[in-house]
Amino acid sequence: MTEDEKAIRKVVDDWMAATRAGDKETVLNLVSDDVIFFTPFGPPFGKKEFAGAQGDNSDMPEIDGKSDILEMEVMGERAWIRNQIDIQITPPDGGETKKMSGQTLTLLKKGADGQWRVFRDANFVKPEG
Repeated sequence: MTEDEKAIRKVVDDWMAATRAGDKETVLNLVSDDVIFFTPFGPPFGKKEFAGAQGDNSDMPEIDGKSDILEMEVMGERAWIRNQIDIQITPPDGGETKKMSGQTLTLLKKGADGQWRVFRDANFVKPEG
């Protein structure tokens, strides 16, 4: 495994750990300023909208889960990964936990600082059942 592949795997691991911890600052550092997210639930959106959707920590749901990289290709300063994601989301009021799963196709780019960040993300995670 190359150093870039290890670094990209660390981005995924750090994202999941920060999400579990409710650490939105770390998550936001893992995306480029010009990121675009694609989901089946609405039009594409960028970093500003993503940050706004994070809310404050008092209204954040508890999120746990795992992400398995199924494919990865690094091409210089760009890379792509295909992930299988399985998560559980529990509302802050302790309501019913929802399970979601699906795949993502994520494009990453290496910044001038050498850090890999999410550049484009097509997320097809949806409720199970």
